[in-house]
Amino acid sequence: MAMAALLAGGLLSIARGADPAPPQELEELVVNGDRTGPGLWHVHHGDAQLWILGSMSPLPKGITWRSKQVEDVLGSTSQVLVQKPFDIGVAHIVWLLLTERSLFMLRGGKRLKDVMPADLHARFAVQRAKYTDDPTKWERFRPLIAAAFLQQAAFHQAGLSTRVDMGAAMRTLAKNHGVRVEEVKIAGVSDALEALKTMAPATENACVAASLVTVESDLPRLLDRAQAWAGGNIERIQELRGPAEVDACRAALDAGSGPADVIARMRATWLGVFEKYLQGRGSTIAVVNFDMLLERGGLLDELRAKGYQVDAPGDK
Repeated sequence: MAMAALLAGGLLSIARGADPAPPQELEELVVNGDRTGPGLWHVHHGDAQLWILGSMSPLPKGITWRSKQVEDVLGSTSQVLVQKPFDIGVAHIVWLLLTERSLFMLRGGKRLKDVMPADLHARFAVQRAKYTDDPTKWERFRPLIAAAFLQQAAFHQAGLSTRVDMGAAMRTLAKNHGVRVEEVKIAGVSDALEALKTMAPATENACVAASLVTVESDLPRLLDRAQAWAGGNIERIQELRGPAEVDACRAALDAGSGPADVIARMRATWLGVFEKYLQGRGSTIAVVNFDMLLERGGLLDELRAKGYQVDAPGDK
């Protein structure tokens, strides 16, 4: 879910400025020859070749994947496309917490129990007790932010990380091969803030429910999915469909104005960059969110609809 990743990534970076817990260090992706590795989609048009590596989150900490295919393609690649990091400095965090505090924190002395539906708050409290000793932790954060903090705590205990940076790994490989790296700006802080401003309470509750079911019962599937990714098993990934609550969150986001616009712009940006290089010559590698590639009407479907030949990993 691209929008969920955007909110849980950049917005938690901001919210951490008000959270006493120290941020975790950035996880590094270890690249070696222990696994078959995630495959590359091959899109071609005339003399242009586009190779797409699907990134996934969360992944097990310290997960390894084989880079042989990537390195083979890098040998004849002109450029590597990676998403521009969603980075925000301390000064910007402080400014946002002063000017946009209501987007992250509850106002008027309210707590989660005052604004979250009773059934959701009861479930939140049960899971919070599993992952923290503080019975009031995150009570003053907005429901979506509090649920994202809880989900990160659950990931951490399960050995999963949302900070395994595929873009950083690809930058290192590209540098080692002398290949130019282009950073593609997909969304920024202003996009995330606008999404929060325009998000309806019903949409927020749907996405809180999705976070809770992830923590309650979906961690084994996420681990299985990550291992399938590391082993290049695309069929297994497609079999491991997420809970209905996750689909409901996505449907609610797509039905809204602000968040849906962000998702549409993310797709449109990647598609425009893809076509730029597919209309030229030479070979390009791109690192793109896995779900944005495979979802119905996603980037791979759009490329096929435009007449480009798309070969899945393993296709001859």
